[in-house]
Amino acid sequence: MNMMRVGARVLCRNQTFKVLEVLSANGNNHHHHLQSSLPKTHPFSLSSYSTVAEELQPQSSVELIKIMEHRLSAIEHRSAFLQGIINQPEASPTEYSRANKELQSLNAKMDLISKLRTIQKEIESLKSLVADSQEDKDMQAMAYEELQQALKEEQYVHNLLLKSLLPKDDADERDCILEVRAGTGGDEASLFAMDIFKMYERYSLKKGWKFEVVDVTDSNMKGYKEATAAISGADVYGKLKFESGVHRVQRVPITEKAGRVHTSAVSVAILPQADEVDVQLRNEHLRIDTYRSGGSGGQHANTTNSAVRITHIPSGLTVAIQDERSQHMNKAKALKVLCARLYEMERCRVHNSRSKLRSEQIGSGDRSERIRTYNFPQGRVTDHRVDFTHHSISDVMQGESLDYFIDALLLQQEMDAVAAFTAS
Repeated sequence: MNMMRVGARVLCRNQTFKVLEVLSANGNNHHHHLQSSLPKTHPFSLSSYSTVAEELQPQSSVELIKIMEHRLSAIEHRSAFLQGIINQPEASPTEYSRANKELQSLNAKMDLISKLRTIQKEIESLKSLVADSQEDKDMQAMAYEELQQALKEEQYVHNLLLKSLLPKDDADERDCILEVRAGTGGDEASLFAMDIFKMYERYSLKKGWKFEVVDVTDSNMKGYKEATAAISGADVYGKLKFESGVHRVQRVPITEKAGRVHTSAVSVAILPQADEVDVQLRNEHLRIDTYRSGGSGGQHANTTNSAVRITHIPSGLTVAIQDERSQHMNKAKALKVLCARLYEMERCRVHNSRSKLRSEQIGSGDRSERIRTYNFPQGRVTDHRVDFTHHSISDVMQGESLDYFIDALLLQQEMDAVAAFTAS
């Protein structure tokens, strides 16, 4: 087996422990809940990796550290080169500006590298002190204890540096557009679409995010055929991006008189919101139609052309909004959703190896394309991508326990990034 890949996996397991410890220290108690609720075969189970990690850690860490040191040395040389340009009086304003901007972007890494070099010097001194204190056992014991502490600090800084070197998604810090659609399952699917939509609303409020309903299309059973919301706050897209996909529900519908469990599906799409600089909308590329909105809204909504449908002619994308009484407000919401969809399409084109087009992302709504199953009779929710099950479905639907799934998926992403880092 390739030792570099082994090293990546072992480090990932160690990162799992550290992430859970940090979460627990922050008062989230994720460590306890994850450890108690995960099956023995789950990839994040703490006990399943301890023996293997102990056996492979010394050899694999050396390999990974070699890779990191190569990257860190390159950063140090680049930083010195840029500093040299800034210190040159003959440097042009353009050269100075570019060098200064790049140097600023390296500052955080250079601070960590500087801290690492200081610790490494301390480790070498302590190693020499341990070796030279053979006759003074008390001194040797004290030096050895300090050495162990310094080694732990070195590992901690190594982990921080590794994380800083992993590729980042620039969209993670953006706000997002949430789209929920009823899929297979008829009326029951529309009722669950409403439940899922409200689950994300509760979760957003719990996080202190702003949740703005953009548009809702009701079903005959007072559920949602489609629902769209704009969510804004700190790192919203980075938190919610893995919620995209098909969510399957297994429960007894309110219309089921025989008490049989039905299976339905709902499609969820999370799109990063776009800025004006990201998407240039030309008037000649837009066809804007107005019409009378249907459904609730009173006499005003049914007698005025307040609903807006915008078609982006080059891509064929269409967005229709009728949620607000004001045509102007509906147009503004439609443009926001359209920009998000176009921005995601462009991101997918540029990063095709990592992403999929929005239509592929949310799938057809068929039950077989599920990412998560909500089983009400058994009171459990299972995410099939990380094989993680939480046994309090009511907490999940209230937005209280969704972090367990999100944290596990974010951790999986980090593990995959480490594996890619060592393979490159």
